[in-house]
Amino acid sequence: MNEKQKLPVPLAPELVEKTWAARESWRVFGIMSEFVEATERLAHIQPAVSIFGSARIARGHPYYQLTEDVSRRLSDAGFSVISGGGPGAMEAANKGAFAGRSPSVGLNIQLPHEQSSNQYQDISQTFSRFFVRKVMFVKFACAYVVVPGGFGTMDELMEALTLVQTGKIRRFPIILMQSSYWRGLIDWIQDRMVSEGMIGDTDMDLIKLIDDPEKVVAAIFDHYEKRGFEPTAAEREAQLNL
Repeated sequence: MNEKQKLPVPLAPELVEKTWAARESWRVFGIMSEFVEATERLAHIQPAVSIFGSARIARGHPYYQLTEDVSRRLSDAGFSVISGGGPGAMEAANKGAFAGRSPSVGLNIQLPHEQSSNQYQDISQTFSRFFVRKVMFVKFACAYVVVPGGFGTMDELMEALTLVQTGKIRRFPIILMQSSYWRGLIDWIQDRMVSEGMIGDTDMDLIKLIDDPEKVVAAIFDHYEKRGFEPTAAEREAQLNL
């Protein structure tokens, strides 16, 4: 082996540790920049509703049509609609809002597979970190509408329920559409979580099952009829500590 072919000398363990620590420190600035950029771009979209559902729902599927329908109605009623910006139910949500009166917002995520931005977005923001994106979904939403989906959909649903239950965010409507899809989960929560004392009886009131798109819009307006869409000073303060 000649001099040019010599293998590189590995760094000493203490230098590796210092290099890693430096990278972690700089990573904080990347996180900060994502928060700042997204907050500035989304500051004027309220009131807004976040819609979640599977990326795997095909165009023409009844779930796709249901999502597009409820999104269009929300948009025409004056709500910006926020989705994950990808295909499937996310595309249906953006498509419905794009055809309506209010902004269609896509919060896209960089993934090695499945996620590609759909074309129905008035405002598009791309994230590299899931947790920053998740904060934006809840920070700007006055309601969650959840259609059939997989792990990612369940993640968003359970996080919203946890944040409301623990008082980290204000209480807002969390609406599940397509009752037949969710019924098994709701029954399990009632039969196991409630009956064994893992959650309280009143925690079930955080979830609404509504299949009619028109009634979804009405339920959101009913929730805010007396209190208005603007958060109180205390709610704003709590939101800062998400």
